[in-house]
Amino acid sequence: MTSADQDHIEMLRETIRRFVEKRMPREDAARWDKDNHFPREVFNELGELGMMGLTVPEEYGGAGRDIAATMMVIEELSKRSLAVAIPYIMSACYAGMNLVECGSETQKQTLLPLVAAGKLIFAYGWTEPDVGADLASVQTTISRDGDELVINGEKRFCSGANICDYIYVLGRSGPKEDRYRNLSMVMVPANAPGVDITPIEGLGLKGAPTTDVRLIDVRVPLGNLMGEEAGWNNGWNMVSGAGLDVEKLEVAAMAVGIATAATDDAWTYVQERRQFGKPVASYQSIRHKLADMRTQCHAARLMLDHAAGMANNHVRCGTETSMTKLFATEAAKAVVLSAQDIFGAYGYVKGFDVERYVRDVLALPIIGGSSAVQRNNIVNWLGLPR
Repeated sequence: MTSADQDHIEMLRETIRRFVEKRMPREDAARWDKDNHFPREVFNELGELGMMGLTVPEEYGGAGRDIAATMMVIEELSKRSLAVAIPYIMSACYAGMNLVECGSETQKQTLLPLVAAGKLIFAYGWTEPDVGADLASVQTTISRDGDELVINGEKRFCSGANICDYIYVLGRSGPKEDRYRNLSMVMVPANAPGVDITPIEGLGLKGAPTTDVRLIDVRVPLGNLMGEEAGWNNGWNMVSGAGLDVEKLEVAAMAVGIATAATDDAWTYVQERRQFGKPVASYQSIRHKLADMRTQCHAARLMLDHAAGMANNHVRCGTETSMTKLFATEAAKAVVLSAQDIFGAYGYVKGFDVERYVRDVLALPIIGGSSAVQRNNIVNWLGLPR
């Protein structure tokens, strides 16, 4: 990354930080978490700043594809509230990046200007009750009926389906035995007849709750096939392509943001909290714990910046993004649990942000490909013989 690129990102960072302090105060973030509420008015104002356009080329109304800047926005928003950070990802990344990578020219011209304006949110309808990482085994079916597509099936852990405009539905569109050559991806309006969305109560990640989605004889125009005609039976290449590399970085950026927030809060707390006549910050065990937390945050951010730079330059970086996702999410979990230790009983009760950080961070090694999946990816892609 050049110094000019770095300066550009730091200017954007200051803009986002001012936005967070003004429109996402701590007390509001706590309320959104408690009520499992998506603050759409805050999201809309973020769109007015042009932040969703960081994944959209200028010819479609965006600021130009900038993966590093996008990850920075996710990090800064995640420091305060995933109720805004996750919908941002669903717009800038799920909608924007996937349309750029996989959409037809007509789809790009129609939808990307809406993404850039912050007016479009997409959810992923990939996994199913019996299908997790093995996406080639999905049972949802997509069939053609004249100029329409008919979708039937069930999706599980479809986060944000109840706040989105479209759900990317991955389904089987060819012979069952073809496996990787029988998948297609369809953009299904969340309010389409036959779509039934049921929230799943989770421990954290409030504001964009995960859901079950049932699709019963759902009909959409053939033009909603991702990539249009070229996308028929080409879904595997779409879900396993460059967009998957960036999806791992999105979760890593969330992890860096949450870990940094937990470390900052602990850093302040140990200077204010006094025990046995002196600040907790004076005890060596606390100082060493904070040193480790700062080091883990720094290392995770360096890995994120490096992998984001590769992705921004269109360099395939599956190994590096898997390493980043693995390290950042596991490090964030360790950092946040250390912060909870420092806060003691206060880290376990409602009213302190660290309690929310704990609930949120526990999901990050699971979503976007579990740590076990990332470890498999790393050794397999580096050619370790079985």
